[in-house]
Amino acid sequence: MTFIETQPHIGRRIVAGSIDYTIIYALSFFTMMLLGVQVNFDANQLNNAFSLIPIGFWILMAIIIEITAGATIGNLIVGLRAIPINGQYRKLTFLESLKRHLLDPVDMFFFGLVGIIVMKNTPYNQRIGDLWAKTMVIK
Repeated sequence: MTFIETQPHIGRRIVAGSIDYTIIYALSFFTMMLLGVQVNFDANQLNNAFSLIPIGFWILMAIIIEITAGATIGNLIVGLRAIPINGQYRKLTFLESLKRHLLDPVDMFFFGLVGIIVMKNTPYNQRIGDLWAKTMVIK
């Protein structure tokens, strides 16, 4: 395995995650407003196949863009990308990207404190999702 010196890039990673999830939440919100059924005065919900649309947005934004462009939109903007921990400079596979992002809620728990603590205490500055997927983020 090739050793690549990494840095946590915590500020960049927070900005990147904020950009990605703002887009995902905005698209999901507008979908609920346009296609949702009003369940009470101030809430809509998606029914049937429409309820899969926000999941599709998440898969597109977090995984498909990452495996095709080499990074999520947020990471592209801040100049970061995820690579396999073996140091190969290649785009992630679908499974690697899926594993990274399935644990985003855990990493972002308590305003991202969990992810920050884990990044500060791992040799390759990895989040929990990166540890599971055997990936790391580089500049």
